[in-house]
Amino acid sequence: MRENRTSVAEQSSHCLDEAATLRADAKLRCDSRYKIRDSSPGAPMPSSLTVRPVTRADYDQWLPLWDGYNTFYGRSGPTALAPEITQMTWARFFDGYEPMHALVAESDGKLVGLVHYLFHRNTTMLGPVCYLQDLFTDASQRGKGVGKALIEAVYEKAKAAGSPRVYWHTNATNHTAMKLYNYVADHSGFVVYRKDL
Repeated sequence: MRENRTSVAEQSSHCLDEAATLRADAKLRCDSRYKIRDSSPGAPMPSSLTVRPVTRADYDQWLPLWDGYNTFYGRSGPTALAPEITQMTWARFFDGYEPMHALVAESDGKLVGLVHYLFHRNTTMLGPVCYLQDLFTDASQRGKGVGKALIEAVYEKAKAAGSPRVYWHTNATNHTAMKLYNYVADHSGFVVYRKDL
């Protein structure tokens, strides 16, 4: 009987050692402000990349990224978002009663990417689900791991909020981004329907 107890204790110790190794590996990738030190193979990251919550002082650098994101999805010129939508979106990031949040990727003092996400209830889960709504990287920084760093930072925020899932949508023609998405997440197979009212 004692041998079995020792065996279980040894197995538990081994599992704890493996967990500590995994945590240490994760720590190499990010610190508490998500300063990236390592990336996926073949993705040269900017020498100093930090993913952090957006601040009010970031507006002048956030806006061109937001405009670039909207332009990518055909919301520019005559179809551009009304200025009041942009202003309300920005204000929501700093309203503690809103479930909407923003992170930005900064390299050498310049914002090079953004991600916006929100939490909502779900009928099949107890914790809030995290919807990653907007993700954009400056064209000059694409393919360098910025998008991956932003997605992984949302994963960390969602885990901290007790969320069991992060999900997002993309256009079926967005093949470049889907290469990353297939690496960091699973394709659910669902098709999105909508009706504007």
